[in-house]
Amino acid sequence: MIKFLVPIGALLTGIALLLLGTGLLNTLLALRGSAEGFADQTLGLLGSAYFAGFILGTWLCPRLIRRMGHVRAFTFLAAAEAACVLIHVLWVNPGMWLLLRVVTGVALVGIYTVIESWLNTTAPPERRGQIFACYMAVNLGSLALAQQLLRWDSPMAFTLFAVAAILIMVAVMPVSATRLVQPVISDTPALSLKRLWQAAPVACAGAVLSGLGMGGFWGLGAVYAGRMGMDTGQIAGFVSLVIVAGALSQWPMGRLSDQIDRRKALVVICGIAAGGGLLMALLAPFGQWLLVAAAVFGAGSFAVYPAVVAHLIDHLHQEDILSGNAALLMLHGLGAAIGPALAGWLMSMTSPIALPLFFTLMFTLSALYALWQLRQGRDRIVDEAAHYIPMVRTSNAVLEMMLEDATHEGHDEERAEAGNSEGGGSEPSGTDESTAPPLDADAQQPATDDEEQQPGRN
Repeated sequence: MIKFLVPIGALLTGIALLLLGTGLLNTLLALRGSAEGFADQTLGLLGSAYFAGFILGTWLCPRLIRRMGHVRAFTFLAAAEAACVLIHVLWVNPGMWLLLRVVTGVALVGIYTVIESWLNTTAPPERRGQIFACYMAVNLGSLALAQQLLRWDSPMAFTLFAVAAILIMVAVMPVSATRLVQPVISDTPALSLKRLWQAAPVACAGAVLSGLGMGGFWGLGAVYAGRMGMDTGQIAGFVSLVIVAGALSQWPMGRLSDQIDRRKALVVICGIAAGGGLLMALLAPFGQWLLVAAAVFGAGSFAVYPAVVAHLIDHLHQEDILSGNAALLMLHGLGAAIGPALAGWLMSMTSPIALPLFFTLMFTLSALYALWQLRQGRDRIVDEAAHYIPMVRTSNAVLEMMLEDATHEGHDEERAEAGNSEGGGSEPSGTDESTAPPLDADAQQPATDDEEQQPGRN
């Protein structure tokens, strides 16, 4: 495995450094904005602006990367993000911060697209699953570690903003020095939301509702911890604990998701997340017990989106999987863009306890809808059962690397036994084609060289 990681070490190092800076910035802004007297509703809008930039970047960045090339695009976007970091502390104004958060979101999704498309084309097909798992470990590990940098100095000082900017700019060095061949970004065909809903309504509802909940956490989790009386070091531990618990829960949650009806697994996983949110509200006055609640919430909430992706793959034909997951990613992003603003408004109208109760409501609704669909009848898998893959929301480019592993891992043994005969994997339901009809032929064609100059349809 080491020999496959060495060639992409520069890419993994670059994204690790960049996420250290970005992860520090995201929590730092919540704490600095709160200390500056920004209302909870304003802080929520800052979180929403960041995820709105993410959505905008899925359309803008592929065209930019095709025009500039991967190395120059990475350098350009990292420089833009580093500049935004420093402008935050030079111009402390809610309106300016909203604009900067949009730009930061655009830049980050562009950087994700650069790194993930590069990993996708560099990784050998038989090793993509392992490399994807390593990439996700670097992603979550960097975000968790970044929180501990908050202990360095006060959020009111310039130091932490300077550290975040330095980390983001240093991330350019290993990427610009790489000798890897630059890949071509292909267009992702669009699958209509109507057809996506017809194929897997539980996946659609789960993507939106988990996006609402997780958007609220990323935008306001640190603010809530501060309102509960935690100091900066304790807030860092709180946010890190949620991320680490979410990362550690991926294996048991994945096992559960792959072994029982996926809808039943989603009821359990969403129930754990909802229970964690409720415990966060109930245990808030009890100091360290809030950390226990945070761990429960992280263990459930971080597993919802990967389970939703696996459920969607169960209900799509092979040719529709990439476009379907791109649409699902967009639904999750829309939820994440709305969640912080909605949760911030609720906190302003009531009290900080509204945030964990908001988590509880979102994940309870997701669990109840999955339970209702479970009672409608047996789940019918279209081609073959998917495999749960630990992941967080990044860019469309990662889907190609992840989906091959999700659709084939765990089925190699069956294929070997079946040889050239049919039915080596999970038995498809041949009578269920109306559930998820394939795309039209013209939408199934991959991007050609002539189309490379066209804007990406993400």
